Amino acid sequence: MTSTFDVLNPRTGAVYATVDNHTSDDWMAALSEADQHGSAWAALSPRTRSVILSEIFLELTERTEEIADIIHAESGKPIAEAQGEVAYGAEYFRWFAEEAVRLPGRFGQAPSGGGHIAVTRIPVGPVLAITPWNFPIAMAARKIAPALAAGCPVIVKPASETPMTMVKVVQIIHEVFARHDIPAGVVSIITTTHDAELSAELMADPRLAKITFTGSTNVGRILVRQSADRLLRTSMELGGNAAFVVDQHADLNQVVAGAIAAKLRNAGQVCIAANRFIVHESRATEFVELLAKAMQATDIGPVISARQRDRIAQLVDAAVTEGADLVIGGTVPEGEGFYYPATILTNIPAEARILHEEIFGPVATITTFTELADGVALANSTEFGLAAYGFSTDTDAAHYLATNLRAGMVGINRGAISDPAAPFGGIGQSGFGREGGTEGIEEYLAVKYIALP
Repeated sequence: MTSTFDVLNPRTGAVYATVDNHTSDDWMAALSEADQHGSAWAALSPRTRSVILSEIFLELTERTEEIADIIHAESGKPIAEAQGEVAYGAEYFRWFAEEAVRLPGRFGQAPSGGGHIAVTRIPVGPVLAITPWNFPIAMAARKIAPALAAGCPVIVKPASETPMTMVKVVQIIHEVFARHDIPAGVVSIITTTHDAELSAELMADPRLAKITFTGSTNVGRILVRQSADRLLRTSMELGGNAAFVVDQHADLNQVVAGAIAAKLRNAGQVCIAANRFIVHESRATEFVELLAKAMQATDIGPVISARQRDRIAQLVDAAVTEGADLVIGGTVPEGEGFYYPATILTNIPAEARILHEEIFGPVATITTFTELADGVALANSTEFGLAAYGFSTDTDAAHYLATNLRAGMVGINRGAISDPAAPFGGIGQSGFGREGGTEGIEEYLAVKYIALP
């Protein structure tokens, strides 16, 4: 008999749903299904795969409210944000429906004149996609959609905190598949709390061709080590510690709007959330006043769990103990649910943990600089390199920020940078590989060279 686990509603702390806790027999059966049906899926014409992905996009879009209600309940995300996430996640299916018919390749005469060179792409094979709780449809969609577009079957393992969204999404995918006589096993879902056992068993099986993971850097390192024995294809979208640099010539109204977008979406539980606000000393006082007012006026949902709330509180409390000034927030509210208030810290000691760890909460840390080069150097003083933000109305300063901020993604005078048409990913300890854009499908393709007369 299959055991179960509970999914909590972060707004109340009460049980929202109970879901099957799958074990080895389940995920090995899913891999067998992927292996059995993967070749037939890969053999479909790119146009056929494109049509199916387009239909998935339409189904998800038409059922936005239904899916958003699930996201709202299991992640605590405000309903407007949940609806926005569904639209964003669905867009990956439309984007990669278009990319499915544009797989790269080339053909030409060899420079020696002794033959011709043909270069094409082939699907890598069955994919394991491990996804996080903070964007339960979007993070999965940007793995499932390109994998399917490339011709790969997928096993998706959603986070145990938010599995119900993907249960519904996979159900919708199977409904579309059924209309085209596509076996359900081309996309399987495994809901489980046995994460380590799942990854170890599946990654050791020669039928699995690739793993794609979004989550913490520590877990990413473990998965990369596990992948080494089989030289498994991997892509890792890992942690961040994004800097948000405000030049002396910045438009503070634009800056604050960007700061709210970059800091408070999903209560700050975003891998590209701005953690460290690095502000020119001449603008710091006004910026803090404006940011505090804006943060307090923003509807902020709960964080995902009591454990996450307590971790945020510990980081803030430790910083204050070490000498940081608390401008707003900083106190866990009474009552039900896993809430933490909008919080601003200033005058933070350089060695404080909160400046060096991913906060994943609605907390803004503010430090200052005198020369822009020093501000950028401070922004780059991290092992992470996922995202960074820079604000200035001065053309030269904006160019300097764009050129010198060290991250896989840089936003200039904007705080919202995610786009299905753009490559998402980082450098350094933030991982490798890209999701989205024309680059995203390459993660699921292997290059094949054919020598011709």
